[in-house]
Amino acid sequence: MYIHQHNDWPRFTWNQESLTDALADMRYRQGRLVGRMEALGFGLRQEAVLETITEDVVKSSDIEGERFNRRDVRSSVARRLGIDVAGLDPADRRVDGVVELTLDAVGNYDEPLTAERLWGWQAGLFPAGRSGIFRIQTGAWRDDSLGSMQVVSGAIGRERVHFEAPEAERVAGEMEVFLDWFNAPADMDEALKAALAHFWFVTIHPFDDGNGRIARAVADMALARSERAPQRFYSMSAQIRRERKAYYQTLERTQRGALDISRWMDWFVGCLGRAIENSESTLGTVLTKARFWRWAADLRLNDRQRKVINMQLEGRGGKLTTSKWAKLAGCSQDTALRDIAGLVEQGVLVRGPEGGRSTSYALAESDAA
Repeated sequence: MYIHQHNDWPRFTWNQESLTDALADMRYRQGRLVGRMEALGFGLRQEAVLETITEDVVKSSDIEGERFNRRDVRSSVARRLGIDVAGLDPADRRVDGVVELTLDAVGNYDEPLTAERLWGWQAGLFPAGRSGIFRIQTGAWRDDSLGSMQVVSGAIGRERVHFEAPEAERVAGEMEVFLDWFNAPADMDEALKAALAHFWFVTIHPFDDGNGRIARAVADMALARSERAPQRFYSMSAQIRRERKAYYQTLERTQRGALDISRWMDWFVGCLGRAIENSESTLGTVLTKARFWRWAADLRLNDRQRKVINMQLEGRGGKLTTSKWAKLAGCSQDTALRDIAGLVEQGVLVRGPEGGRSTSYALAESDAA
């Protein structure tokens, strides 16, 4: 018996006491992360958001088996955030649709979540009205014209049904109840509201396709409301991708149970804490740049030197030679040589073992860099 078939649906219950320690740990990690980000300048905070949203879009799509080029996603996010990132090409409509969904959910967290808004998100995920080779209904709730909505795995003839959603005729009413609840003031910890919103939405499964990605966006929206911040410095989707097997197992087992969803709530809060803890890997480049520029605050650097150093800190630009410097900085070879010599003298760059025109340079090894 699926959870939505119980007479008391959707009167969910869970063990609040078992969540106390996990919530406290998560809030502690969250506070530390926000504090670290607030200590960065505006530019670095924007870069942190760029990296986090890029990771979120790539991993949320990957959970569903759709592989996006990270460069395309980063380009789309950068354009929408107004960040000048040189050398990135426009992304395709599918990438732009996922990026717009993600940024709208987090950036406009204080606006009501409506059916029309959700329809727009789902239509943006499938701009051609197709999921793979199959035509799907977009911009509307599903109508089950091709059969009941099931989550299935396995080869044809040996399928395994993991979950069957409520009948299509129930969807409009179910979503009206869900949206009224979601838009009402929270009567619980808002991290728990995010967990419940994710579970409730994906259980209704209101669309022909895109339900998982939209459920994660709805949860991100609730988390943004809990933080009162339109910026995101950690990726719940990236952590779910790391724990994908547990994610699907926990959903399936909870959806086949009674209305006690403690199993799901425990897992979600723990996963959220781990997402915040693991944000360091996503933000590694940004934090490395922050440490470097704090160390270099008193150095005498011109705009060309700052530009090329930033590219090296970001892992862009490749092996650094005088010729490469001249190309990256848009200057003459003589100017490039003077720029490099000044950085070597100040201990920012070190010469490689090569000689003559083949001499290469790298950022000096230091705790700052």
